[in-house]
Amino acid sequence: MDFLRPASWEEALAAKAEHPTAVPIAGGTDVMVEINFDHRRPEYLLDLNRIGELSEWQVGQDTVRLGASVPYSAIMEHLRTELPGLALASHTVASPQIRNRGGVGGNLGTASPAGDAHPALLAAGAEVEAESVRGARMIPIDAFYTGVKRNALEPDELIRAVHIKKADGPQQFSKVGTRNAMVIAVCAFGLALHPETRTVRTGIGSAAPTPVRAREAEEFLNAALEEGGFWESGKIITPSVAKQFAQLASGACNPIDDVRGTAAYRRHAVGIMARRTLGWTWEQYRGADRTLEGAA
Repeated sequence: MDFLRPASWEEALAAKAEHPTAVPIAGGTDVMVEINFDHRRPEYLLDLNRIGELSEWQVGQDTVRLGASVPYSAIMEHLRTELPGLALASHTVASPQIRNRGGVGGNLGTASPAGDAHPALLAAGAEVEAESVRGARMIPIDAFYTGVKRNALEPDELIRAVHIKKADGPQQFSKVGTRNAMVIAVCAFGLALHPETRTVRTGIGSAAPTPVRAREAEEFLNAALEEGGFWESGKIITPSVAKQFAQLASGACNPIDDVRGTAAYRRHAVGIMARRTLGWTWEQYRGADRTLEGAA
């Protein structure tokens, strides 16, 4: 196994073009596990740790540009307001040591359906900035996951950053695991309210071959909130609406039975998480509404 250690982004792209099978490594929290268990033996490892820009982020007017190697701990500490759903998901990642090393770029590169960042990225609405010596492109998060641990990157491309819409409303993340830390998700659910567009987005993890959105559940809830005047009134969402949303979210799953949980359990748990996260986010929205009314 050869170890490539570029000193700049341009050198990294050149190395990836010359060795398309090279496996990028930054935090190494996924790659080293696979190597240590002999699940993967790449011909080349492409070390990106000398490229400082990958650990930087910029907060713009509408989006956050998150470098591929920004660690989860930095998201938790510095971007909780702009990216609340991703910050909550970051809290559930493994241990403090891994949160200090691992980043969203690694989660995306591995593309495991159980990756903790994926539901939050889907719910928030993100784009992946990919680049090669041929140029750069933006990949919508909905088009990024192409199969079990497969993504839309070309062999010569690297992930440079992730562009995530800043929260314009409450966001939540929920995860089921066999213990409170150092655990792969049995299933996970992310939810984001977008009051500016009067829409709701979701993300489901570890309950299908890829991370997915519960699109029918979103469409149902979008219509119910609009027709019922919930956005304007801030009134409590009725139990029947919450129940139907949960059932549709559960129906979006296509899980398997494995050592962490059965398919039936995953479907049931996703429905429960959908109902609960809807309740939590809507209470936050109603609370913000009341605060604004009081100020007026």
